Amino acid sequence: MTSTPSSTAHDFDFLVGTWDVANRRRTDFLDPQSPWEEFPGVSRASGHFGGNANFDEVTFPTKGSAGLTLRLHDPVRQEWSLYWASERTGTLFPPVVGRFTDGVGEFHGNDRHEGRNVRVRFLWSGVTADAARWEQAFSTDGGATWLTNWTMRLTRRRD
Repeated sequence: MTSTPSSTAHDFDFLVGTWDVANRRRTDFLDPQSPWEEFPGVSRASGHFGGNANFDEVTFPTKGSAGLTLRLHDPVRQEWSLYWASERTGTLFPPVVGRFTDGVGEFHGNDRHEGRNVRVRFLWSGVTADAARWEQAFSTDGGATWLTNWTMRLTRRRD
């Protein structure tokens, strides 16, 4: 049986609300030997355009920083474009583009990190009403190998 990629305007509806975020990030995104650091976050997400857009802000209180993600769904191409911005830079990073297949969202794009070209991959998995997992990986060899450098475990906050 083959899996069929699917993408709908409601793929990120699960994210709407407030989440506690357990972050785990390499201290050097390109060094597989670099240590991991762990820190908390809080994400607040909202849906827009009838589900075709999703926006969240995640704050990292122990880091004194925050970031934003804008997700836009293209119903013709049946794919999402995800744009990240850090308050540290004040700019949008290049998008990662993709879709969900069998409950896993996979998104790819090109970027630069510390002067090097990198291929970027975001994965969304383990999505339930109260939990989700996100991870980021970089590749410096065009996607032949990947180094996971940031993971987030989200748990829905019940206020």
